Amino acid sequence: MDSGVLLPTGKAQWGPADDPRDLVGFGRAAEQAGFASLWVNDSLISPRIEALTMLAALAPATGRVTLGTAALLPFLRRPVQAAQALASIDLLSGGRLVAAVGAGFPGRFGRPFYDLSEVPWEQRFLRLDETVALWRALWDGASSFHGKLLSFDDLPPATRPFRPGGPPIWLGGFTPGAFARAGRLYDGWLPYPPEPADYATGLRAVRDAAGGRPVTPALFVTVRVDRNVSAGRRVLDDYARVNYGMPLADLERIQAVVTGTASEVRMALDRYAAAGAQHVVLRLGGLDLRDQREQLERVAGVL
Repeated sequence: MDSGVLLPTGKAQWGPADDPRDLVGFGRAAEQAGFASLWVNDSLISPRIEALTMLAALAPATGRVTLGTAALLPFLRRPVQAAQALASIDLLSGGRLVAAVGAGFPGRFGRPFYDLSEVPWEQRFLRLDETVALWRALWDGASSFHGKLLSFDDLPPATRPFRPGGPPIWLGGFTPGAFARAGRLYDGWLPYPPEPADYATGLRAVRDAAGGRPVTPALFVTVRVDRNVSAGRRVLDDYARVNYGMPLADLERIQAVVTGTASEVRMALDRYAAAGAQHVVLRLGGLDLRDQREQLERVAGVL
């Protein structure tokens, strides 16, 4: 199982004395520690370094790691402009981009994004799928595109990515509809189910929908290595309250969360590997950049 790390690009993950410019050095340190990929997430409702800006900064500062979004929210950007930005990052990184995308989580973690973007909440999954189809058409040199929601009669020449056909595009989501769409339309699947058994069930549904077409099975999980489970949970409870406005007990009902000693964390991740996960995106449960750096070293030792 390959492992990557989510960069702490949100202000809620910085201490009062932290400098966000250190995130580039954080990415280089993760690459040197042996991680296979670096990831950023996307938001409009909390202060952070914008996702594609962060990847553009990492492209010339790194040389080996995959650069990814976990997950990008395409409706926040005009679709043709987003296609150009993603192609540019793929070019600048020498073909190292993976774009995991999503339509936004229900409730207060999703609906306000649409209001701010002046995009209708209705038909959001169709809009996501058509946006991705438009990107791929642009990257292949299409001069027009006609979907149910997006339609362009005269597309200009587009920036071509480093790789023919463009970067792989993964889908985030853990619903029967997401299983089917990931299998039929996307290159990878990036969910965060709390239980490995649920992951295995979802992966079977994705592969059934894919009908033999290759789909990369990935996993998004929050992790903290600490002296014991209780110590790790105390920090992660603070992390959940600061970043989500909810206690850890609520967060871990909807997202994969792993903590404990190095061996306990490793065993928990091994259970997801046994369930079929081949690439894990690790969100480090640290409360500031110093704590994040310490977690980076501890998790690298685990892996």
